[in-house]
Amino acid sequence: MGHAEFKLRDHPKASPLSLDEYWMPFTPNRDFKSDPKIAVRAEGMFYWNDRGEKIIDASSGMFCVAAGHSRKEIAEAVHQQLLELDYVAPFLRAHPKSFEFASRIAELTPGDLNRIFFANSGSEAVDTAMKVALAYHNARGQAGRTMFVSRERAYHGVNFGGVALSGIISNRRKFGPGVPGVVHMRHTHLKENFFTWGEGAHGKELAEDLTRFINLYGAENIAACFVEPIAGSTGCIVPPQGYLKRLREICDQHGILLVFDEVITGFGRTGEPFAAQSFGVTPDLMTMAKALTNAAQPMGAVAVSERVHDTIVSAAPENAIELFHGYTCSAHPAACAAGLATLDIYKKEGLFERGKALAPYFQEAIMSLKDARNVTDIRGYGMFAAVDVASDGVPGRRGYVFQKKLFDNGLNLKTTGDSALLAPPLIAERAHIDTMRDILRRTLDEL
Repeated sequence: MGHAEFKLRDHPKASPLSLDEYWMPFTPNRDFKSDPKIAVRAEGMFYWNDRGEKIIDASSGMFCVAAGHSRKEIAEAVHQQLLELDYVAPFLRAHPKSFEFASRIAELTPGDLNRIFFANSGSEAVDTAMKVALAYHNARGQAGRTMFVSRERAYHGVNFGGVALSGIISNRRKFGPGVPGVVHMRHTHLKENFFTWGEGAHGKELAEDLTRFINLYGAENIAACFVEPIAGSTGCIVPPQGYLKRLREICDQHGILLVFDEVITGFGRTGEPFAAQSFGVTPDLMTMAKALTNAAQPMGAVAVSERVHDTIVSAAPENAIELFHGYTCSAHPAACAAGLATLDIYKKEGLFERGKALAPYFQEAIMSLKDARNVTDIRGYGMFAAVDVASDGVPGRRGYVFQKKLFDNGLNLKTTGDSALLAPPLIAERAHIDTMRDILRRTLDEL
């Protein structure tokens, strides 16, 4: 396949980097290595490439750097923790920061979701939530509840449980049948709601898909319904008015657990700590990752309601393990230190409140692109938005070219298919939003 290498232009004496060995995730590797997009430094709202050019980060890395890049407070906390206690096994042992961090998270979660199970990513958090749901029903004598309900266009990570829940075809098609017993409701991206900011007026009735599956398979066989409050990776699909509340009602009526995947929407993205609070719907379990540590350390978590947690724990014999699940690096000391420092920043700088205050200006700026060339839809909520570009006949091809041109023009964001996703760090100011809008408009004209 040939050899690819890259010379860092800001380090002229450095040896060329071989690009052959690293197999990049979710990337057209051959194209990337022929035209690399390399970041060598980051601070605040910006990346710098190897030519020293500033690139504004419009997507918080990948929806995770909510407090801005390279926060010294987090780096120092991780450094000190690694010198003090680098690792202790999370099975049968613990360290103080694991309990402190869980308590701090529980201060932010809605309702009684104050039992926290730590993982290392959003993908692991989703698979953990699936196991917790199964264990809960088993503990209450309903072990027949093994099915899961998800949605088309859903993204719940890349482990086999999350892939089974996934409603994105390319994440499924080459990996076999996967975990059985997963069915998918229809997505809620409706033409009637195009160019709507916030919850659309159309589509609440799509929540009745859950009722249809109950009538088809029997509620006694369904463990949980998994949804992203805002479908994130697929393109910021905001739920219709009343949709999430209706799902909650159906789940309550039939003893089905409702699980919110808040890996993207958690930690201020919607103006509240979690989207559950923004939409006024409390799930039974909630996954989180990304902004949990400002991406300074890999980490994920599941917030579990006391009811679910206590049912599982009380069903186990005395001195027995209650949940046979966990990871080598669950509640890793460095990750907990990063998470605590991150929560301190959110609180000290009022970043959730700052994001909420900036959201109307962000909305106005992004919606102003409605008349730009090649735009087919714009939608969003809080500090999260999607701009869809017209397909050139091959789904995703124009979106891929769009993100490359944006990077060259000084703006970083993520695209999925032909949707460009914006989720700026919550430290953003109006001038940063203006820059994003202007680069987007100019690049849309170039497509």
